Amino acid sequence: MSDSAPKGQDFENSLSKATQSVAEFEKREGLVPKIQHTLHTNPAMVPLIVLVISVAVFGLLLGSKFFSPFALTLILQQVQIVGIVAVAQSLVILTAGIDLSVGAIMVMSSVVMGQFTFRYGIPAPVSIACGLAVGTLIGFINGWLVAKVKLPPFIVTLGMWQIVLATNFLYSANETIRSQDIAEKAPSLQFFGTTIKMGGATLTYGAIFMVLLFFVVAYMLKQTAWGRHVYAVGDDKEAAELSGIEANKVLISVYMASGLICGFAGWALIGRIGSVSPTSGQLANIESITAVVIGGISLFGGRGAVMGSLFGALIVGVFTLGLRLMGADAQWTYLLIGLLIIGAVAVDQWIRKVSG
Repeated sequence: MSDSAPKGQDFENSLSKATQSVAEFEKREGLVPKIQHTLHTNPAMVPLIVLVISVAVFGLLLGSKFFSPFALTLILQQVQIVGIVAVAQSLVILTAGIDLSVGAIMVMSSVVMGQFTFRYGIPAPVSIACGLAVGTLIGFINGWLVAKVKLPPFIVTLGMWQIVLATNFLYSANETIRSQDIAEKAPSLQFFGTTIKMGGATLTYGAIFMVLLFFVVAYMLKQTAWGRHVYAVGDDKEAAELSGIEANKVLISVYMASGLICGFAGWALIGRIGSVSPTSGQLANIESITAVVIGGISLFGGRGAVMGSLFGALIVGVFTLGLRLMGADAQWTYLLIGLLIIGAVAVDQWIRKVSG
């Protein structure tokens, strides 16, 4: 009996130590799900933190050269086109799709606005409306092929990108409408390029429109039934249909909204560069995907915040301007942005693994 008592005490001590170890392990491991949950419920937090850190670092390195009102508002002007297109791209990616034709739709809309005005003598406001309608129509065709014909979004929009790109050159005969001609005969085409002074800052109507568009779309996604349906379809289309959501209508509406927003981007593009050119904005599709991915919207659909895409676009703008002011080679910008893209996808996978 004397031997059994110590053995029992040893067992109890071992059990107590094991229990404490498990408790400490669970407590330590509990931080990870907590962080995951925070990032899952606030998807724009990571790009916002990266943006703040980027601004702080370049501010320390460059001082007033970077922190001047002119420099900071210049970033907004530089990213306004990418930002507007990123809103369109965000909507599509939230439905677990992707739109490679956004840049071509943007340019096509601008070409229609310019050609209708100068080739056919149509009043500029009517031409602008026609350009927006063309963008919406192309978006509808994309949505119909994805929703009704059940073609993969990547294939549909890759094909549409080539079709619209070729149509741009064929229809415009590769003709550029000069900035001077637009300013003299149809200044409303350059509306989004109009600048306003606010203290030492210079803003364009295009930059203001971009910011307002982000807030409007963010509100629609968060506060309206349509927005909740977009997330539901992106998360699980079959489950959304079983719950009574008309998924095909939602998909078509998303692609139409994307096309319309690209139409506005085309109008803003004229204001930004001053002219109408079928060769402009060719990288907008890649740049918009970059902003969306860095902004924390999941490529798998159903998760993310559109405001994150604004932060993603601004991050690219901050890196571009900051490195340029430092006199660094432009290739460093691509290198750092590439690392951010891979990092953003890795974080998304990390969140998805634990939240799933």
